[in-house]
Amino acid sequence: MRINLASVLVDDQDKALRFYTEILGFQQKNDIPMGEHRWITVVSPEDPDGTELVLEPDVHPAVKPFKEALVADGIPFTSFAVDDVRAEYDRLRGLGVRFTQEPTDMGPVTTAVLDDTCGNLIQIAHQAG
Repeated sequence: MRINLASVLVDDQDKALRFYTEILGFQQKNDIPMGEHRWITVVSPEDPDGTELVLEPDVHPAVKPFKEALVADGIPFTSFAVDDVRAEYDRLRGLGVRFTQEPTDMGPVTTAVLDDTCGNLIQIAHQAG
């Protein structure tokens, strides 16, 4: 068994697609019309046949209160691995990304938390070793 898809719940699919590709650097894999919304997935350019991230519309009534509670408590919705948290933090800050947590060393793991502009906090992390 392996992970094939993971989702991030977004308030605007077009804005999310721009942010996740143009800012974070993922590649678009799918963009399929599905009525009012679309099936949009992005992948890491380092693993284009790997796990796909679905930019899922946050239209279910339970989603907005859930997302708002996570953001209010400073809890990231998901985490992405990077080779160097500090370098990625600097690169993204230079592109105007807002961080709610600067790079923080936590023993063998360094993390930072950013606002994805679509209603989520996202952690970037690197585990030493």
